[in-house]
Amino acid sequence: MHNSTSSSSLGPGGPDLSQVFFKPISNTHQPPQTNHKTKISVIGVGNVGMAIAQTILTQDLVDELALVDTKPDKLRGEMLDLQHAAAFLPRTKIVASVDYSVTSGSDLCIVTAGARQNPGESRLNLLQRNLAMYKGIVPELVKYSPECILLIVSNPVDVLTYVVWKLSGFPANRVIGSGTNLDSSRFRFLIADHLDVNAHDVQAYIVGEHGDSSVALWSSISVGGIPLLSFLERQQIAIEKETLEKIHKLVVESAYEVINLKGYTSWAIGYSVASLAYSIIRDQRKIHPVSVLAKKFYGIDGDDVFLSLPAQLGRSGVLGVTNVHLTDEEIQQLKKSANTILDVQNQLGI
Repeated sequence: MHNSTSSSSLGPGGPDLSQVFFKPISNTHQPPQTNHKTKISVIGVGNVGMAIAQTILTQDLVDELALVDTKPDKLRGEMLDLQHAAAFLPRTKIVASVDYSVTSGSDLCIVTAGARQNPGESRLNLLQRNLAMYKGIVPELVKYSPECILLIVSNPVDVLTYVVWKLSGFPANRVIGSGTNLDSSRFRFLIADHLDVNAHDVQAYIVGEHGDSSVALWSSISVGGIPLLSFLERQQIAIEKETLEKIHKLVVESAYEVINLKGYTSWAIGYSVASLAYSIIRDQRKIHPVSVLAKKFYGIDGDDVFLSLPAQLGRSGVLGVTNVHLTDEEIQQLKKSANTILDVQNQLGI
């Protein structure tokens, strides 16, 4: 029996399907392969940062987890609280410091530091309060982990991901925003709830801005492999556009509702970002709607802009963007979302 390896081509001389399904983003570089122990650093130990850290620990994902914050007492308290759970978790070295040298040699740096979003405050209004902070954070991460991947979570995530890309000097595949990964999870939950199925069996994406101008890709939704809208049409089941818009509105308002009720969001974004970390560190090559450099995709030209598109993630970061079919209306909505982000981004002077 001959040993065989998996191939992305259809037989000898066949087309490379990976080049058909995925289109690479521009300005990329593959980091060198290493055999060192895996390490993730989380910058900011607020509710979101700690939800991410806790979820990563339960996944047996890394050998070392580093925490950084400006509040030494809270930082040490969070570190000790996690360390005291060592008997119930996979073995992981947990360190913490206000000094960024603790992040040295990280494979992935997750930035959650930033001002908390106030009730009723749009994500874009947070920008000026977070921009100055990032000018102090990013150079330190680059200094101590020059080959890492930067994953940005703080809002407004699309603009801040662009800021980090510019400040870091990293290739675009190694700077990622958490984007609409959570929005898409909320979307899948609502659809699954309507149909009384498991959300795992719903494939649906929210793209564009992580915010009010996001775009629901209704045309590509499938449930158990069945295209939803075309199936309903064949069954002569009418679905009003207002119904679809109402579901999308619920997705957009979900975070605001949680913030109004409990003061902040934490658990869902914790699971969302941990899933991104898992796909990257374990080279899972899964598709996630995350904020990437979107120039030259779906007619988005002109200035560089980061927004969410379904992207394949692996050990070198963004491996490519999926060629999901968008209707003309969805493309126009995506371009409008890009312009919404650019309107704010162009005021930064970066």
